[in-house]
Amino acid sequence: MSSLERGFDLDTLRTAIQEEYDAVACDPGRGYHFHTGRPHAQRMGYRAEWLNGIPAASIESFAGTGNPFSLGPIRNGEKVVDVGSGAGIDSFIAALMAGPDGSVVGVDMTPSMLEKARTCAAEASVTHIEFRHGFGEELPVPDQWADVVISNGVLNLMPDKEKALGEMFRVLRPGGRLQIADILVQRPVPQSAKDRIELWTG
Repeated sequence: MSSLERGFDLDTLRTAIQEEYDAVACDPGRGYHFHTGRPHAQRMGYRAEWLNGIPAASIESFAGTGNPFSLGPIRNGEKVVDVGSGAGIDSFIAALMAGPDGSVVGVDMTPSMLEKARTCAAEASVTHIEFRHGFGEELPVPDQWADVVISNGVLNLMPDKEKALGEMFRVLRPGGRLQIADILVQRPVPQSAKDRIELWTG
């Protein structure tokens, strides 16, 4: 989708999204037009044993739209890419499931979220997890590296979904698994709505 087709350029949209999620990283208890934190994670079906093993600072900035692990667990020793990892809650759960023989790469474009996730990983001494700056349409991950790609509430924020999905498939090994939790609309979105950035960020 070109800039003209959506009425604004990609950098403008990314900046607006970064500003929104910078606030979630720095002030998670402020109150937003979407739910956040541990109570929200529990509503999404996150088990207590998962959350109990994760730094509280990561959980407080959780703003996902679902639960990618409802599609199946991560197996011991697997390599996982978390697209739009935020403060890292899903990356940490994947790391716990994969165990020390596995590897997790979280990718996010918001610097404050990355800083928070990296700090949590260091404080929790989780050494088989790495958080990288990047975009869903250009993942900083080698071809066919991952056994599983997970994503939670991020694909809906990307105008070029075909490119984002293509990147997910690029980094998956043959026979790998794609586990996405996201928002689905069942009728076409009018162009007037697509042109409103606040609806993208919201």
